[in-house]
Amino acid sequence: MSVASPPRRAGTAPAAPRSSAQWNPYSLRTPDTSSDAVMTRRGWWLVVLNFLLPGAPQSLAGHRRLGRIGIASTLVLWTLLVLVLGAALISWQATVGILANWFVLLVAQFVLLAYAVLWVVLTIDTLRLVRLVKVRGRARVGIAALAVGLLVVSSGSAVYASQVAGSARDTIASVFGGGPSVPPSDGYYNFLLLGADSGSGRTHMLFDSISVVSVNADSGAVTITGIPRDMRNVPFSDGPMKDRYPNGHEGHADASCGWDNKINQLNTEVGLCLDGEAMYPEAAALGSTPGIEATRDAAEGVLGVEIPYFVFVDMDGFAALIDALGGVDITVKERLPKGALHKNADGSLSGITGWIEAGRQHMDGDTAQWYARSRYTTSDYDRMKRQRQLQAAILDQFTPATVLTRFQDISKAGSEIVHTDIPASMLSYLADLAVKAKEQEMSTIELTQENGIDPDDPDFTVVHELVDATLHPATPSPSPGDGDQ
Repeated sequence: MSVASPPRRAGTAPAAPRSSAQWNPYSLRTPDTSSDAVMTRRGWWLVVLNFLLPGAPQSLAGHRRLGRIGIASTLVLWTLLVLVLGAALISWQATVGILANWFVLLVAQFVLLAYAVLWVVLTIDTLRLVRLVKVRGRARVGIAALAVGLLVVSSGSAVYASQVAGSARDTIASVFGGGPSVPPSDGYYNFLLLGADSGSGRTHMLFDSISVVSVNADSGAVTITGIPRDMRNVPFSDGPMKDRYPNGHEGHADASCGWDNKINQLNTEVGLCLDGEAMYPEAAALGSTPGIEATRDAAEGVLGVEIPYFVFVDMDGFAALIDALGGVDITVKERLPKGALHKNADGSLSGITGWIEAGRQHMDGDTAQWYARSRYTTSDYDRMKRQRQLQAAILDQFTPATVLTRFQDISKAGSEIVHTDIPASMLSYLADLAVKAKEQEMSTIELTQENGIDPDDPDFTVVHELVDATLHPATPSPSPGDGDQ
């Protein structure tokens, strides 16, 4: 039994089958699939659109829901980026504070990784929509190669950004403390900077480098005061060490414990001879150690300033940080030996592996480390000056371009060799001070004979006056008649 066709209205022609000539050659969704020229042109456009606006190929020629997800995700990320850049222009401090938050970094890491995966999915789907079998022979390879290349650039950038966010989160967690921030003291933030070697067998290391970095809380001006590691008879600020040595560390030594009354050996004394954990029970909770706390009390007593925070640098891995920064530029005044040196009985040196020649040099980590350590051919005070010179060179190398291009190497090296009790909540404020500090010349104070201070028998009243005069220079009084016209 046949089914009758529906009646056709008078005056209308029967519908003809759709021919290839009726396909819209400019349509991405309904192209003329029989034309390899049309399909080739369409393929190039879809791949480029996938890079410029992920999800657009799906919205125009494929699964619209997937396309909407891609476009919405892209617009959200671009909106967030614009907001971050706008916030940075309005308040650099607040932006760094937000981006330094571990939860924000964790969310950013997850979102960027998810977006990278989404881009891979969209690229694969775009190649499906291209229908390479309909494309001209030579163009097939070109379109596929372009899609893969753009995917590496786009998705790879998102993966790298995700890794940067993860590295920043891990570095902040491993390097910085979680204690409260404190207001500046007498207009300055003072940081105790300690350098020591934690090589094998050195459970109670001597602090090879001791200095205090004073940062003006308003201008960001930096003053570094170098304390000779062999300074004797040091006084202490209020605390357990002052209770034990109310008149200073004069004359106290114990050869059986391997310590003298030099300031750099306080770590050994507190760690081996005294019950440091009982003296400083809160040290571990604050991310510090009894030896560091005793040295901090001594540095406060020596300089007459309050030092709320410390930064410890492990010199055993110091070269890695220099290499991560791409090296440092140093002007060497005199030829210096490299190597694990030993001074023989006749005064000669053994263990020399090379020389650091005089003149302007771009040093890698190993050379810079020996430049800071070398002391047998010069005095200990010369070594202190070189250490201060190297510190300044490192600060100069911390430019935005260097940090951005070498971030992961810097963060990895920093997390391995740097430890501090500076709270992460202060990062935004310190970042602002660092920007200001870059615009000013750093000043130094060396507590040596050149400034009339004998480290073996120092006059700490003179030290206090020198430090105070440097940090708080007297304002010149106006001369009579100034301002008169």
